[in-house]
Amino acid sequence: MNIKTTPTAVALRDPWAMVPSIGNLDAYITAVNRIPLLTPEEESELGRKLQADGDVQSAGRLVLSHLRLVVSVSRQYMGYGLPQGDLIQEGNVGLMKAVKRFDPGQGVRLVSYALHWIKAEIHEYILKNWRMVKVATTKSQRKLFFNLRSMKQGLKSQAGDTETFRNTLTPDEVDVVAQQLNVKPEEVIEMETRMSGGDVALEPQTDDGEESYAPIAYLADDTHEPTRVLEARKRDHLSSDGITQALAALDDRSRRIVEERWLKVNDDSSGGMTLHELASEYGVSAERIRQIEVAALKKMRKAIETV
Repeated sequence: MNIKTTPTAVALRDPWAMVPSIGNLDAYITAVNRIPLLTPEEESELGRKLQADGDVQSAGRLVLSHLRLVVSVSRQYMGYGLPQGDLIQEGNVGLMKAVKRFDPGQGVRLVSYALHWIKAEIHEYILKNWRMVKVATTKSQRKLFFNLRSMKQGLKSQAGDTETFRNTLTPDEVDVVAQQLNVKPEEVIEMETRMSGGDVALEPQTDDGEESYAPIAYLADDTHEPTRVLEARKRDHLSSDGITQALAALDDRSRRIVEERWLKVNDDSSGGMTLHELASEYGVSAERIRQIEVAALKKMRKAIETV
């Protein structure tokens, strides 16, 4: 006999069976929005079971029914450039902390109690990951960080349509923000500057063509990269000891021809002797000097390969 299962029945057996992986964000959000909400009586009963007996299934159902709350809160922090999936995961951590500490005897609904914990975890995550440099280290600076964006939008709207696209606050607006948040005007200016600055990705964001070029390509110092170091040592050795050993393998005439033709530089940068000058000195034709030169270079090349 086939038994028809309802979302509630599934949730009773395995609270997380209804929730897909957060890797598929759209499917996750759709699923959590379909999870039935708990009545006040059900919430109190589950809370008492968790508090008295440590019932894991009761905790799971409490968390499950409030996942949509985390999704809703996460949307408020989309302006910081962090993935919504990550914000939701951090918010879920805060929700689980709230469920663990939830006391139904206080007469407060879990949604009101959990809101603080969800936001606290998301705030902490944003402060750690939004910038590599810490932007808010005191309580007042944290308050400024999370309120400056919305206050700035409100002040720009009050200024009228002609000022809508102005990016920075005026001195008067800085004073207003400083007074309302109880911070120094200098702190408002510094925080606005940091929040307005754009991040530049060091690593390429794509693998296609020129778009994959990123600052890491020219910021990287490859002078101490092992392969480069070995190549430099080999090159230095060949340019000194290698050439010396290769020349030593030649007879006197061949060595002199190579030195005059390739290694000698006069004061006027004109180089060494020409083929005809060497031919006249040795009493042979210029073609013969060229042949000797070619043979000597081949012999030197073989000698260098064995170095």
